[in-house]
Formats: sequence, C-alpha cells, structure tokens
Amino acid sequence: MRGMYIHIPFCHQICHYCDFNKVFFKNQPVDEYIESIGNELTIMANEGHSFEGLETVFLGGGTPTSLSEKQLDRLLEIIHQHVDVRALREFSTEANPDELTRGKLSVLKNGGVGRLSIGVQSFDEQLLKRIGRTHSADTPTKVIRDAREIGFENISIDLIYGLPEQTVKQWEETIDKALSLDLPHYSGYSLIVEPKTVFYNLMNKGKLPLPGEDIEAEMFSMLMDRMVKAGRRQYEISNFALPGSESIHNLIYWDNDEYAGIGAGAHGYLKGRRYANYGPLRKYMESMETGSRPVMESNEVTSTEAMEEEMFLGLRKSEGVSLQSFKSKFGKSLTEEYGIVLAELSGKGLISESGGSIKLTRKGVFRGNEVFQQFLK
Repeated sequence: MRGMYIHIPFCHQICHYCDFNKVFFKNQPVDEYIESIGNELTIMANEGHSFEGLETVFLGGGTPTSLSEKQLDRLLEIIHQHVDVRALREFSTEANPDELTRGKLSVLKNGGVGRLSIGVQSFDEQLLKRIGRTHSADTPTKVIRDAREIGFENISIDLIYGLPEQTVKQWEETIDKALSLDLPHYSGYSLIVEPKTVFYNLMNKGKLPLPGEDIEAEMFSMLMDRMVKAGRRQYEISNFALPGSESIHNLIYWDNDEYAGIGAGAHGYLKGRRYANYGPLRKYMESMETGSRPVMESNEVTSTEAMEEEMFLGLRKSEGVSLQSFKSKFGKSLTEEYGIVLAELSGKGLISESGGSIKLTRKGVFRGNEVFQQFLK
C-alpha cells in the first residue's frame, strides 16, 4: 500500500449536498470509535499488512475537526503507534473552517499533520447558508492566517460551483477571494446532486434552481483559466497546484495504486482487492470483537477491471496515461487493448497523444464522463 485513508464520520452539521458516510456528532460513541480505529490497524498488522513504506495518511470524513482537541490528540497518538509518521511524504486532514481553532491546529501540527484541506466551498454569505454550511464568508481568511502562524504552509481549499441560483459573477468573486489567499493548492468541483441528500429531495420537488449546463461550463472554464493564469497548474480535472504542491495522497487514487481504507464506511484497495467497511458505527465497531477486519464486501479486481480503472482514473490527470507504464503493468499495449476506442475519441477531438501518454484535450476535459464511459465494457 502507498497510502492510508482514515474515515471520521462525525459532523456537527450535515451539508445539503453531502452523501458521504456521516452522522451527527451529538450522542455518538466518539471516543469508542477512535479506539476502534486502533483496533482495525492492529488487526490489519496481525493479518500481515505492513505499514512500512507508507507514503501518505489522509484523515477524511465526515469532519475530522469535529473532534475535540483531546479526541484529535488521541487519534493522532493511535496513528503514531502504527505508522512512522516522520517517514510520510504527506499527512493530511480535511477540516471545516469554523471548527479549526488555534488549539486544534496546534494539536494537528504537533501530531505530524502537515497538510490542511479546508472545505470553504464559497465566499458568498447567502450561498453558504443555502448549502448548509455553518461558517461565515470571512472565517476561512482568519483560519488560514492562524494556520500559517502555527506553521502550516501546505494548505488547500475546496470550492464548489453550479450551486443553486449561483451566478457567474458570484463564482468569479469566490475565485478572486480564493486566489487572494495565495495558497499552494485549490480544488474546484461542480455540484453533483446525490441521492439521500437534502438537495436531492428538493430537486425531486422542483425546488432546486440550478444554473444549468451552459453556465456551469462557463464557470468551469473560468476556474481553469484563472487558476492557470495565477500559476496553479491543472494537474487533475478538478485540482490546481503550484509545482510540487500536488496532493500526493489523491494522486495515489488516480495512479490506480493500492491504499488502505480505515474506519466506518471506508473503501480500500489492497492486494488486488477492492473492499468496503461496514458503514453503521455499531456494526463497524462490533465486527472487530471477533478479531477480524470490519469488511462488509470485498472483490478481486480482474485484469480487465484493472485496465478500465487505469484509464478512467489516469485520464483525470493532466499527464494522462503513460503508454509505457500501461504496458509494463498489464503486459499488453494500450492500442492493443483499446485501439478502436482511442481512435474514435481522438477523431472526436477528446483525447490526444503527446510525450508518450494519452491525455484529455481541453474539449475532452469538459466531456470527461463521456470519455471515461468508453473504457467500460
């Protein structure tokens, strides 16, 4: 494994667009859950999974910063018991702006965390309320200032476009504000309305006025142009960074390499198998009482599936899929496996070959899902 993802499913507020495995913080067995993270790591080690050579650890959620300082400290202590944090290339956590106190920032810094991924989403006060966020528009600026004073330099923020009633001007103002913070990394995602969310229910009732595909495309185009102009390279469809500040952990996913998924509802990819842990907290915690991992389902990835994943994950990267790497990984050439598909997509101007790799064109970036679908049999 190259990376480790640890899921913290607790939130003090559920955002209207979120479909991740999460629960309200109040009255949850938070302390017991943190200890269960340690139990799962111990069981994995006993089963022969080695954490030596691990490159990244990523705390996601839910909201890792929903934990108290004491709980965060205990979680980090448990991670240190199993992972040589000093040898990591990257140790990241997701964070909510209004929960990232100076005290928690100090706990994270002292615990070896070096990268913050802060869920800002918008700098527009009304839009923040509309999507269920609890921080105000000026909170991220203060938090980032505090983080820098405490010693964090590797900071990223998430932004979302295509929000209900969001205008191009509002999006431009959010980009302006984001770039004024002069961060090394930015992520910009289009809103996807997922089942079992507040937005999904509103959409089904005809009460979710979304901007529409043309405006969303204009917003995406603006994001790409503004980020590149500001020196942030688009190294993946939704991610922009100064050279050397790319997310190493997320690149593990897009490189189709193996990683451990720890915690309730976490997904992992180890020893040629993709697996998913139990989502409900009690089920996750109780399943380890027998000394076995809390895996709900596990599937061996066939050679065909692995090649498909290599294509639709790898093409998300600006560097694309290397012809040489594909052949060394699968024992056959890209053109041998996907020659007809590649020719069709190239003919439509959606992909091109350069530098020994197959890449999306700018047109292909806008129609990424259409391209990816062509590699699924």
